[in-house]
Amino acid sequence: MPSADELLNADTVADLARCLTRAGDGITAQETRGCGADLAGLSFTERVALIRNAVLADLPADYPAFAHVLRAALQDGDFTGWMIFPVTEAVAVRGRDAFEPALALLAELTPRLTAEIAVRPFLQADLERTLRVMTPWTAHPDLHVRRLASEGTRPRLPWAPRLPELIADPTPALPLLDALYRDDSEYVRRSVANHLNDISRDHPDIAVEVATRWLSDPAPTTTRLVRHGLRTLIKSGHAGALTLLGHSPDGPVSVEGPHVHTPEIRVGDHLLFDYSVTNTHDQTAHLIIDYVVHHVKANGSRTPKVFKLTTRSLAPGETWRATRRHSFKPISTRRYHPGVHLVQLQVNGRPHGEASFTLHC
Repeated sequence: MPSADELLNADTVADLARCLTRAGDGITAQETRGCGADLAGLSFTERVALIRNAVLADLPADYPAFAHVLRAALQDGDFTGWMIFPVTEAVAVRGRDAFEPALALLAELTPRLTAEIAVRPFLQADLERTLRVMTPWTAHPDLHVRRLASEGTRPRLPWAPRLPELIADPTPALPLLDALYRDDSEYVRRSVANHLNDISRDHPDIAVEVATRWLSDPAPTTTRLVRHGLRTLIKSGHAGALTLLGHSPDGPVSVEGPHVHTPEIRVGDHLLFDYSVTNTHDQTAHLIIDYVVHHVKANGSRTPKVFKLTTRSLAPGETWRATRRHSFKPISTRRYHPGVHLVQLQVNGRPHGEASFTLHC
């Protein structure tokens, strides 16, 4: 993932200031231009807040005049990219008392980057009112606006404030997803799948019910969308999700392994293991084969993380054999701790076998 400085830096701010100045109405963008010198050492969130506040200081306090400047800036092809992020946040602040007009402006801005974070204060303030505005977006000619209807309402959108009302009850937003799951754009459908996955974390049965309804009236892309949308349930072995996608959680299989070839590794190395899975049933078996690494935590306990191996259909008596390399290279989202880790196979959500290896840090 790019660093905060790569996304919002002094050059980005200078470009934004020029765009606002060119928008006219006597805008000098002095505060915006000046805040570029204060970005060093700040996180991405802190940079967004600093630039947002500068934009609010530079633009008119009156919402119609504020919106007029931004619409004029939208005529400028340079008004695009990550500079839009703090601008949409400014709209969310200035537009609190101009509910529908502010949401309309966010829909105009979202094709230049995204307004998926900026719509969330409106959803938190008045869910029903905001959904009434967002519903027509599902038929918008611009795919970015259609995606905003799904992405902006995700209950657990990463790096964004959660939506407690939709976490408690996701059904108010389901009509948006029903309108979009057959969308022509993969970008939009990916958002719908991720939204369904968010729902599955709190309401697995609702997620399976929705997926079942979509598969009863599918587009050619629906099975793939549903598979991605139910991925968390599939990894956890949810019987309803597995059965819906044709993977019997109780199908008879014989599993050998995992056999670890690297019992001692260091951070930066690869864990190497092999395994085999045999269909012992008299019918073809449709199998999702995953593996689970049980990482050692700082307190010595272990926490599991599921990784995908393959999806296979095996004829009666057929065996699938494979070798896997799992990287332990340093990553920003995980801290490794030394000790005895475990690797385990998982077939259609059911655990099979395990082996240990020692990680040295």
